[in-house]
Amino acid sequence: MLAATLAFAGAASRAQELVVSAAASLTNAFQAVGQAFEQAQPGAKVRFNFAASGPLLAQIRQGAPVDVFASADQESMHRAARLIVAATRADFAANTLVLILPSASTQAPKVLGDLASPSFQRVSTGTPATVPVGRYTMEAVERAGLTAALQPRWIYGESVRQVLNYVARGEVDAGFVYRTDAMVEREKTRIAFTVPTSTPVTYPIAQVAASQNAALANAFIAFVRGSAGQEILQRFGFSKP
Repeated sequence: MLAATLAFAGAASRAQELVVSAAASLTNAFQAVGQAFEQAQPGAKVRFNFAASGPLLAQIRQGAPVDVFASADQESMHRAARLIVAATRADFAANTLVLILPSASTQAPKVLGDLASPSFQRVSTGTPATVPVGRYTMEAVERAGLTAALQPRWIYGESVRQVLNYVARGEVDAGFVYRTDAMVEREKTRIAFTVPTSTPVTYPIAQVAASQNAALANAFIAFVRGSAGQEILQRFGFSKP
């Protein structure tokens, strides 16, 4: 009898725990969203896994127990098409790509072409194959005709937050991050300019098909897209999609 009771309690506990794999740039905002969601859903517990969208997708493919996936680009979610419940997919936030410098830097680039200057020997962005900010960056650099000039200068990060850290510590001369990331390190970095992107920086979210907790997953998605979730996201610098 006791064993059955404990088993039931364990199952009930798992039923109230939600695992959300989310893009690194959502770290601060989603932590606040998770706290608000838990308050709105008594007994629910949200556990986050933050990383670049590519590695998160790889984890889901390998069978990681994830209920909700939130990526920093449409491409990553397209690649997850067979792993998510298509009807639950929705865009919930937008961002902009910016070039940032260490706060102590004396450089003042105004446009992408200025990065061709010898003053910028180490420029960072995310690894294009796995980190969305890297893909947005490479699109912009190619359009500006700077691919060859910048090729030997790249210092790639495993996530947008690693790029932010490189710049904040002065380990690179400049870095491409999202505006919301720059807000996290206002004292150690400064925005040089907003980088135009041909592909809008939008964030989709969806329930993972293998989730054992679909009801709570959908409740979380609805919360993120609702007025309370949107207010929190906007407080952290995100805009509506």
